[in-house]
Amino acid sequence: MALSYKARRRWSLVILLIGMPIYIMVAVTVANRVGVSDLPKVVELVIYVALGVGWVFPLKPIFLGIGQADPDADPEQDPKE
Repeated sequence: MALSYKARRRWSLVILLIGMPIYIMVAVTVANRVGVSDLPKVVELVIYVALGVGWVFPLKPIFLGIGQADPDADPEQDPKE
């Protein structure tokens, strides 16, 4: 079942305000425990870039079109209400 525009807006806000800080803490903690800092700096950079971009792909459908106007809204109604 596809999420409505309002539900996607709410979930995107929850993901950015709560999920992202938790993901960052978990990703850095796991990377440190695995010993990423012992690897060459170029490899370390690639790992951190992959971790920084990798979260986007599974969550792309939630963020798609969030900055646009509500497609389900009544066009005659004032969008600021």
